Amino acid sequence: MYRDFIEKQFNVKLHQIIISHPRLKKHPIKKVVIKPYLKSDQLLFQFQSYSATQVFHKNYGFEDALIVLNGYLDQNLFKQIDGFSSDLTWHALINKKGHMTLKKSQSSFEKEPDLSHDRQKKYLLPEGIPIPYLIKLGVMTEAGQVHKKKYDKFRQINRFLEMVEDVLYVLDHKERIKIIDFGCGKSYLTFALYHYLTAIKGKSVDIIGLDLKEKVIEDCNTLARACHYDHLRFEQGDIVDYESSHDIDMMVTLHACNTATDLALKKAVDWNAQVILSVPCCQHELNQQIHIEPLKDLLSYGIIKERVAALFTDAMRANWLKANGYEVQILEFIDMTHTPKNLLIRGIKADSKKGGTMDLSGFDTLQDYLGSDLTIRKL
Repeated sequence: MYRDFIEKQFNVKLHQIIISHPRLKKHPIKKVVIKPYLKSDQLLFQFQSYSATQVFHKNYGFEDALIVLNGYLDQNLFKQIDGFSSDLTWHALINKKGHMTLKKSQSSFEKEPDLSHDRQKKYLLPEGIPIPYLIKLGVMTEAGQVHKKKYDKFRQINRFLEMVEDVLYVLDHKERIKIIDFGCGKSYLTFALYHYLTAIKGKSVDIIGLDLKEKVIEDCNTLARACHYDHLRFEQGDIVDYESSHDIDMMVTLHACNTATDLALKKAVDWNAQVILSVPCCQHELNQQIHIEPLKDLLSYGIIKERVAALFTDAMRANWLKANGYEVQILEFIDMTHTPKNLLIRGIKADSKKGGTMDLSGFDTLQDYLGSDLTIRKL
């Protein structure tokens, strides 16, 4: 009876169905959102499956969508289903035996659903509103429209800001947030961070961008002055030699090459930074050292060895941060189709009552297994 009701909701009046509250706490999928869309006059359904760190998308026709839905119901994986359409809103609870309790109410949606497949994503930096630094960097037109060739960069900027927004609560108690960006380069994301925190979130910040290239620093300081970003400045220097005269609340390092990422992480830990955002790059060190006898045939392929070494390096960096008192996630920064260097390590300083134990025995055991001696450990 209830299944028939839910199946009938798969029509053009549906806004979305949300399947949530997994019965097993360790279930990898925490929530599934189903939305309809039209493609070539065919009604299709997109299933967005949310894990703790990622979102996976799959599209199905009507019959296949019902098969997937019934699979969730047959296995009794989730405790709750909520539906929203132009006709009504409904709420279903499922008990351990698979029995469902259904409640219906008047629809909370006044409009028919937008069934276009290319619905405009709501970005933290919205398109259509001119942003000075994006205009000067050639990402936007004077009217605030994103240049077609710069859409990947625009999405990357917004994805980065989403990752920042998720952890801003850690710094809510700060009157002024102090941030350093190691290896800032052309500073697309440094400028984005400054604009977002000041113009959109209304926070007081001091941001320093550090890079080795004199011309890059000169250009970035010129742009900061032109945009009247008074508390954003850029300095020429090396991560190894840089010393801060005050505490750092957030450390950012995007594509710092090879062991420069390790040096930046060590600086952040020494400064007791509350938030660490690091996108590593060119993890050559382990690639040159790694030796695992049972895997020697697998690692004889250069591209396989490179990717395995990069993944192992970043996982070990994450574990090193955990041992230093951080809660750590490794997130997909941008889509794999754009670059394989697409992982971001995000660390949040843990509550002192439940901070890290500085136990690196597991790290050392893994190092021995890999036949390596990594900079992050020697530091």
